[in-house]
Amino acid sequence: MYYSSTQWRHWTFRGEEELARRRAEANHKFLGKAVASGKPPAFAAARLKVQQTDPALLEPHEELAICKYYEKRLLDFCAVFKPAMPRSVVGTACMYFKRFYLNNSVMEYHPRIIMLTCAFLACKVDEFNVSSAQFVGNLRESPLGQEKALEQILEYELLLIQQLNFHLIVHNPYRPFEGFLIDLKTRYPRLENPEVLRKTADDFLSRVALTDAYLLFTPSQIALTAILSSGSRAGISMESYLSENLILKENRTSLASLLDDLKCMKNLIKKYELPRPEEIAALKQKLEKCHSLELSLNTSLKKRKGYEDDDYVAKRAKMDEITAEVNSKAIAGTESSSI
Repeated sequence: MYYSSTQWRHWTFRGEEELARRRAEANHKFLGKAVASGKPPAFAAARLKVQQTDPALLEPHEELAICKYYEKRLLDFCAVFKPAMPRSVVGTACMYFKRFYLNNSVMEYHPRIIMLTCAFLACKVDEFNVSSAQFVGNLRESPLGQEKALEQILEYELLLIQQLNFHLIVHNPYRPFEGFLIDLKTRYPRLENPEVLRKTADDFLSRVALTDAYLLFTPSQIALTAILSSGSRAGISMESYLSENLILKENRTSLASLLDDLKCMKNLIKKYELPRPEEIAALKQKLEKCHSLELSLNTSLKKRKGYEDDDYVAKRAKMDEITAEVNSKAIAGTESSSI
């Protein structure tokens, strides 16, 4: 089933180099659109193949750092979501976010609202039944701020679906992981209690979700690597399971290829680093400058109101509440009634 899916045909890539190329192309595509549009004048000197660009523009590696930061925020938001969000929904939201920014720039579409829209759409697609009011109720903002956030999420939902090419079904590694555990319990008596692998394997799956592994490997490969990594940490050899139970003993080529993939996946986790707080602070300033300079090339979306800064919605909502309170008191004073 997986090998006939859109995930395999359109969203599983050959290597990290291809992902880096696509992200660089998304960055260059935005620069080209900004130059062609002629707005704002500060970017008139920007060109696609020049060594010196406007310092307000983000480079591909800076965009990737911003995406890593907001992807971690997406996972944190899902982790504390009420009611508890199933792991499949979290994985789907994470995959949507990764896919979106393979072909788009954070300078055009702010990752905070895209992050929330990915989670909102994932709830629908994976049939996690929460109302829109419940969803935004998980935001640490005032009712007015939540209402504004919902308005923006609904504005971006169709855009997100379009940019995903309407490929909304995501195959996550959690189901194959459970399948491997069942297989170990029924066909691998050498391991008395396969459940001892679960906690460490779950930790592995949480860490690998932050990397590009979902874009490079199949769900079953990721799940199997989680099992083998957990066994290795517990001092349990799983080589016989690979060679005998998975019928790879006679196919040395397939076994060697599988082991290479597993090693590559572990290396992705090993070299993954979240950007430092001071680095993110500087990059967020550049990001907000990009959006404040009205680089929006899609005027049908209200992209520059309400999410330029992470605290903007809450601050704006507070200002609106204060204004409303002042107006209410003024009216009450003139009409001797409360509204």
